[in-house]
Amino acid sequence: MIIEFAAAEAARPRLVAALVAQDGLPADADLLVREAAAAARFTGKAGQLFEAMVPAGGAVARLAFAGIGEPGAAGRTSALERAGGALTAKYLTSGETELGLDLSGSALSADEAAAVLLAVRLRAWRHDVYRTKLSAEQKPSLAKITVFGAPEGTEAVWETEAAIAEGVEFTRELVTEPANVIYPESFVERCKARLEGTGIEIVVLGLAEMTALGMGALLGVAQGSVREPKILAMRWKGKAGARPTAFVGKGVTFDTGGISIKPAGGMEDMKWDMGGAGAVAGTMLALARRKARADVIGVCGLVENMPDGNAQRPGDVVTTMSGQTVEVINTDAEGRLVLCDALTWVQKEYSPATIVDLATLTGAIIVSLGHEHAGMFCNDDLLASQLDAAGRASGDALWRFPLGAAYDKLIDSPIADMKNVGPRYGGSITAAQFLQRYVDKGVAWAHLDIAGTVWIDKPGATHEKGATGFGVRLLDRYVRDVLES
Repeated sequence: MIIEFAAAEAARPRLVAALVAQDGLPADADLLVREAAAAARFTGKAGQLFEAMVPAGGAVARLAFAGIGEPGAAGRTSALERAGGALTAKYLTSGETELGLDLSGSALSADEAAAVLLAVRLRAWRHDVYRTKLSAEQKPSLAKITVFGAPEGTEAVWETEAAIAEGVEFTRELVTEPANVIYPESFVERCKARLEGTGIEIVVLGLAEMTALGMGALLGVAQGSVREPKILAMRWKGKAGARPTAFVGKGVTFDTGGISIKPAGGMEDMKWDMGGAGAVAGTMLALARRKARADVIGVCGLVENMPDGNAQRPGDVVTTMSGQTVEVINTDAEGRLVLCDALTWVQKEYSPATIVDLATLTGAIIVSLGHEHAGMFCNDDLLASQLDAAGRASGDALWRFPLGAAYDKLIDSPIADMKNVGPRYGGSITAAQFLQRYVDKGVAWAHLDIAGTVWIDKPGATHEKGATGFGVRLLDRYVRDVLES
């Protein structure tokens, strides 16, 4: 989607849209248009749309109004995104190739205008690579948005938001690709290609390096697959001096459950079990594109969890890079085994002051929170409050869960230092307790269980059904508000 800016008086395309506050139709609107809007019960509520055909210099033009809700109401950014997303959803396959967005009478700030444009662009993302029989009516036609009369400063703000959009889109691409296309090695290669020339430093560990480092937990998950596991580290050093911040992502590029195999129904969805790694890769791209003033390391632990004759068995004991031992009770609780070695490695290699890990870790978090929030577990109240604020500002919402010794006891093993699952109840919490055992003293750490938010079966304001790109906007907002402040 191309977004360009033009003066308010410039020539306009056939389709022009304006933003309308609730109960605030433009005073200069034609009487017939006003009456038609009233008849259609258009009032300017957030996300509401109205369209009319109007005379235009001997021809006919399409005029659209998009509602942005009440000025000053809570959830302003969300309302603006609903308006922008609604316009794209309406006209993406309409046959129109260009939409003019007239902001001259909107009374928006530059930040608010950019929020609308971000939604316009994000809602347009689709992955049609493998769809060879789409009819003309099904194919996207809308390719360009021309913005007229934008508030002063909007173009500068949009440069930053466009970088975020690129990061979200890259995450969606990685999450959406099937597992025969994206696997550990190809995930690395695609990231290398996309990050080339950005200034990001890349380090890749293969099987030999991870074996030498003693990553027995991660390698135990990978041993049932013919695909070689990888650790991918991406460093954006936009600021020198302080200890870096690390974002660590679970990258199980396909999860059968291993020997503890999942039911066949719905297993195809497990291509997105690398959503945490996808979010980390997209975030690193966004930070580099906008040249963030921060020192950030993104680490992805990449494996396939498959059930061949060499696969890890329930009851096996593995030794992690940290030296701690794990009794593997359930091979489908593999994400924590991948993350624990990735966490140990990033701490030994880079000594970060703060770590945020993201993982599609448990089905239990979906039972708890549905698809509206990701779960947050944190050992530091300040970090928790910073991430919560970033979630509220970005729309990638979080809900904090407890950690504590009472839960920790539930993963003690009779034959090893710990087991990889606890009892049925509190499954998301015991998974977080497992990861906490690999966080060094003095390191601020948060674990985000994003299993319910990376893939959604219905469209939203800024996404089609499918991959959402959850996590990129959250982490970027955290970097802006905390690391760059």
